[in-house]
Amino acid sequence: MDIFNVLSLLGGLAMFLFGMSVMGEGLEKSAGNKLKTILERLTSSPLKGFVLGLAVTAVIQSSSATTVMVVGFVNSGIMSLRQAIGIIMGANVGTTVTSWILSLSGIQGDGFFIQMLKPTSFSPILAAIGIVMYAFLKDNKKKDIGSILLGFAVLMFGMDTISSAVAPLKDVPEFTNILLMFSNPILGVLAGAALTAIIQSSSASVGILQALSATGSITFGSAIPIIMGQNIGTCATAMLSSIGTNKNARRTAFVHLYFNIIGTVVFLTVFYILKAIFDFTFVNDAINGFGIAVVHSCFNIVATAVMLPFAGVLEKLACATIPDETETADEFALLDPRLMVTPPIAIEQCRKVAVRMADKSKDAMYKALSLIDKYDEEDYTFVRDTEARIDVYEDRLGSYLVTLSSHNLSEADSREVSRLLHTIGDFERISDHAVGIAKAAKEMHDKHINFSNDANSELKVISAAVRKVLEMSINCFETGDLKTAVLVEPLEEVVDHLRGAMKNRHITRLQEGLCTIELGFIFSDLLTNFERVSDHCSNIAACMIELQHGAYDTHEYLSRIKSGQDPDFAERYNQYLKEYVLP
Repeated sequence: MDIFNVLSLLGGLAMFLFGMSVMGEGLEKSAGNKLKTILERLTSSPLKGFVLGLAVTAVIQSSSATTVMVVGFVNSGIMSLRQAIGIIMGANVGTTVTSWILSLSGIQGDGFFIQMLKPTSFSPILAAIGIVMYAFLKDNKKKDIGSILLGFAVLMFGMDTISSAVAPLKDVPEFTNILLMFSNPILGVLAGAALTAIIQSSSASVGILQALSATGSITFGSAIPIIMGQNIGTCATAMLSSIGTNKNARRTAFVHLYFNIIGTVVFLTVFYILKAIFDFTFVNDAINGFGIAVVHSCFNIVATAVMLPFAGVLEKLACATIPDETETADEFALLDPRLMVTPPIAIEQCRKVAVRMADKSKDAMYKALSLIDKYDEEDYTFVRDTEARIDVYEDRLGSYLVTLSSHNLSEADSREVSRLLHTIGDFERISDHAVGIAKAAKEMHDKHINFSNDANSELKVISAAVRKVLEMSINCFETGDLKTAVLVEPLEEVVDHLRGAMKNRHITRLQEGLCTIELGFIFSDLLTNFERVSDHCSNIAACMIELQHGAYDTHEYLSRIKSGQDPDFAERYNQYLKEYVLP
């Protein structure tokens, strides 16, 4: 084996790993929303969890990605430790799909259909179709399918290159002697675990082993311990991802580790006992890609069949390893960076946090409005504290969304990230205006001054309108109800109308000496805060409507409906005018 073979080996390995990454990302993007739907229907049944883990891993072609995702789910409180156990077991079986696909390269035969089953035959066809779909089609879903085909083609070309590069090694005695060392179960397990831990993918490490098997120097006896070690090595990714998480998330990573360690010990113990009794002669035979796929699948299926009934034991073992401890509840636990490997799931978590933020903004505004009628120091403190907390929400959620937006998102996911980024700013500003209203109420209380009966009656009308427009905007944001969203702008216009009318009446009272300058400033501040709150409610509703049509330009939308191009707008506006009438 000369320097050119080494370069070919490195190039083939790079192509193999890159192709696997591209294919996995394409599969993940294509199936992302389906994954979210499946997870929403998750039950506590270990068997159903197993099926779910198997299906998800078979789709995204990575048990490491599935396990990291599950650690993030447990850390975020989406699922329990018990639910995670079944999924982890299913992920171990699901990852064997890759080895079966790669084993097709070893098909022998001269017939046309047999030849076409070989990846080296159909990969160029897939590559040609993939590049056309990826480069020339505009539909994002078709582009994702194109990237899947391209990734698979590159992966297979890489594996073929590795096999060709290592072919001369079959005539190198030193290479054969090294492989014979791995017939020692401990050395074989350690070698497989180390390789997988380094490249962070059991599917890739199994694929590399299948490529090396083309030399004919790898025997069943050396391959079996290596494959067992590869299953243990894949736990490194989950263990690293669990650093800094809560106790149940760390326990989830340990469940994955214990499952593979116990499974390896049991499998190898039984295998070598049976070998001593029946003297398996095949252990000295050369293994090929198909044989590696068989061993890989048998181990994971047998280990799962043995361990699934004892899921509770695995849970207790993990709990004993990570004992209970006092943890402070983290309301931002849903914003787990580990979930970014599956953007649709991460975005759903962002939406849940944004809903909390919206509810806090609404609660702060409702409390502030109540202070105008009856001042209460606790309510005032609540408004100030809630506003400060909402500032933290905007910072944490905004930073997470910006980071998430840098990932390779589908068009729908990108649109949802835009919606959330635009609306959380409006929620934060609504809480600011709640503080402004609360400060006005406090000033009146501290100075022992009150509005006239007419002014109080007018404030009750505009307060009711503000409550209504805020309720509708928050509701349409949380539910995605566009029918409610289109009702917001007409009411916002009524709030503007009420503000103008109340300002004129206020000037009249000043001229007649029925209101003081000091109260006049407070009254004017309240009207400004009311009008600004309704403006932000309008922004929230307009953002939802525009993004539903694939764009974000609230100014264009608002200009269009106010210019009379929306025939329903005037009717809704007049209905609200009749509902909110100044006394």
